[in-house]
Amino acid sequence: MSDPERGGDADLLSTMDGPDGPRRWLKVLDQTKCIGCHACTTACKSENDVPLSVTRTFVKSVDVGRFPEARRAFQVTRCNQCADAPCVAACPTAAMHTRPDGIVDFDKDLCIGCKACMAACPYDAIFINPDDHAAEKCNMCAHRLDIGLEPACVTVCPTQAIIVGDAEDPESEAARIVARQPVSVRRPEKGTRPQVFYRGATQSTLDPLGADRPAGDTYAWSEIPRQPGEYASGHPGASNSSAAALLSYDVAHGVPWDWRVALYTWTKSIAAGAYLTALLLALLGRLSWTGVVFGWVVPVLAAVALAATVVILIWDLEHPERFYYVLTKPQWRSWLVRGGVIITLYAAVLAVHLLGSLLGSAGLRQAVAVAGGPVAVATAVYTAYLFAQATARDMWQNPLLPPHLLVQAMVAGAAALLPIAAWWTGGPVVALAWVLAVAAAVHVLLVFGEITLAHPSAHARLAMHEMLTGRWRAYFWAGLPLVAVGVAAPLAGAWVAIPALLGLLAHEHAYVQAGQSVPLA
Repeated sequence: MSDPERGGDADLLSTMDGPDGPRRWLKVLDQTKCIGCHACTTACKSENDVPLSVTRTFVKSVDVGRFPEARRAFQVTRCNQCADAPCVAACPTAAMHTRPDGIVDFDKDLCIGCKACMAACPYDAIFINPDDHAAEKCNMCAHRLDIGLEPACVTVCPTQAIIVGDAEDPESEAARIVARQPVSVRRPEKGTRPQVFYRGATQSTLDPLGADRPAGDTYAWSEIPRQPGEYASGHPGASNSSAAALLSYDVAHGVPWDWRVALYTWTKSIAAGAYLTALLLALLGRLSWTGVVFGWVVPVLAAVALAATVVILIWDLEHPERFYYVLTKPQWRSWLVRGGVIITLYAAVLAVHLLGSLLGSAGLRQAVAVAGGPVAVATAVYTAYLFAQATARDMWQNPLLPPHLLVQAMVAGAAALLPIAAWWTGGPVVALAWVLAVAAAVHVLLVFGEITLAHPSAHARLAMHEMLTGRWRAYFWAGLPLVAVGVAAPLAGAWVAIPALLGLLAHEHAYVQAGQSVPLA
């Protein structure tokens, strides 16, 4: 690492392997020296051509104590270069990847703009560049390290508060500090093993909920974000810190997934649920294998809903022209890739089912149902694993989410089929009404359990608060009774299917958005 007493070549780093093998870069942010000058932020923007409105690194400030005995604490906030990086696991095309030297880097030519990396990052370190619509973040100025130069932020820091070095080099200042002095990392409970260490930082800065959010419309030096798709940092109630801490500067933080994600889960529920509902009734002898409902209505409805799902998924990408990368350049740990394969298999099942109807072969339809049932179940529930891969969002780490999504698929499928059966084909109205009633009742019970059980973290509790009494309360409290109306389907008739479908969509929107409403930085 550089030392100002070493002379003119002090800012050069050896690019050769260390004595014990390849280098493994780490960074120390010494908050006892940081003066909050933001030189690192501006140097990073200049070096990496980062446009306005986004930033790879910024300096958060918190006022600790009460006047007149108060001080301002700073935190340099950026990518934590995790040894077990959630963004790398979630990225469907390996655009986010870990280099042999430990740096988590990105390849914009592979990025499809799905924002899965943003949802996965527990540190809110990734953003979509508004100029090229690709994901990017701090990569420790890897291009400078590769030629023996220090990162730009290290070079300009006037107090040498930012230190980069080789973890395998005992002479590295950064390695010595990490080995011999008390240092902290952000959100250690996430198990990402960050390689960015904080010296002298406190909970009031490291914890995203460790400082109170100001009651007004501004921090000391910036506006508190209030626009749709943005959320504010700081705890809106009582902070997690034992100190009197008030957030005094922060940048705007955006929600990676908008209303299209809720719409996609809704259309996918209809696609999977229509087939599963019909298959259940056929196995129970309440629906004919050779009738028009199972032969034509079900596969056509499921195919249309599945096609809508694919269109919405592509529409949500920042680079929709690259959507096929999910299947042609797959990174198999990503549940976006696995989900793409599942959807493709389900489309094949529906195609064979329609072929059987075209040929008048009930046997072919029955044969494909052997695979169709499990594939439809996978189509309904894989989003739970996609949400769970969003490590940043504690409310989504719910072990009951897979069965709940299966129940929601049954609600959606029965509700979509019921009016068609009643008003057009004369199909099994009573049986569909009972499926809707039972599924809607189970959905309400599961929701009641989710909102009444204690949640394991402050982040999950705050997200639930945002859904029940915060910004998304109108969608939640409208959606729950609308789905509950479906319980009355055997008595009230097919008309309850419409409010049940709308209620399910409102619930999905509240759940997706509330889960992203908690500050991470």
